[in-house]
Amino acid sequence: METDQKISEVQAIDQFVDTCANLKKEIRKVIIGQDEVVDMILISIFSRGHCLLIGVPGLAKTLLINTISNTLGLKYSRIQFTPDLMPSDIIGSEILDENRNFSFIKGPLFANIILADEINRTPPKTQSALLEAMQERTVTTGGKTYDLGAPFFVLATQNPIEQEGTYPLPEAQLDRFMFNIWLDYPSLAEEIAVVQETTSDKEVTVNQIIDGEKILFFQKLIRRIPVPDNVLEYAVGLVSKTRPNTANSAALVNEYLSWGAGPRASQNLIVGAKCYAAVKGKFSPDIEDVKAVAIPILRHRLVRNYKAEAEGYSIERIIEELL
Repeated sequence: METDQKISEVQAIDQFVDTCANLKKEIRKVIIGQDEVVDMILISIFSRGHCLLIGVPGLAKTLLINTISNTLGLKYSRIQFTPDLMPSDIIGSEILDENRNFSFIKGPLFANIILADEINRTPPKTQSALLEAMQERTVTTGGKTYDLGAPFFVLATQNPIEQEGTYPLPEAQLDRFMFNIWLDYPSLAEEIAVVQETTSDKEVTVNQIIDGEKILFFQKLIRRIPVPDNVLEYAVGLVSKTRPNTANSAALVNEYLSWGAGPRASQNLIVGAKCYAAVKGKFSPDIEDVKAVAIPILRHRLVRNYKAEAEGYSIERIIEELL
């Protein structure tokens, strides 16, 4: 019986590898370059996490998540966050129907993939409504609790260059995101290809590769992957080093950080390493898999002090030296 289960787990990992390869193949029909960004978003989805995507306008953030949702066969909802957006605008509200009974009208949050566009443009009250849904995967209104769809995944975007009239996410809320992904400009060759594709009358059809039920199956599969003790100790030890003025903190951290990462970072490192290893066809993660996901998991959980900012010591540089 145990042997049969092991065989099925092996077959499931092989199937997962093929599915991820097919997903990336379909996404590349529309999205040119950004392979690492696509990898991290897919890892986040199969790890039951959420992503914060930071990039200047025009880098196809909306197109990217729309394309991914089409390949996954999931219900997609885009919410444009603005200063006047209220919690009821995203959650939904109760209305009095023709029979004088209150009925709940679901908002755009009731979907599988949510694109929270420019999340830092809306006040904290509305940000909190979304972030509560991300953590609990439920919403409460009118004294009633409603379950959100499964799978449920939030991709929030921020514009790093235009900060007037914004409400930056506090560190405690940033911690709800599994990954903080920076979207860079395309290379010259990639930009030429983008311009060629988007200025012609060529139409691209993206095929659905997987459905919600299979995604849930793979999410459970990732959780069942065993982790060696040395990998677990490395991930927890890495996070522990980021906490200044503690027993395990690194000298570099004491000098340049005012705040470190919490236990959720350790959890995300392990789950992310499991999924990263599975994408590569491995049946158990190693330390290199933890390192591969460390920067996008840790960069929004560490707070630099004044000395680091004055000396131009970036968060990424600190993480790389810790690795």
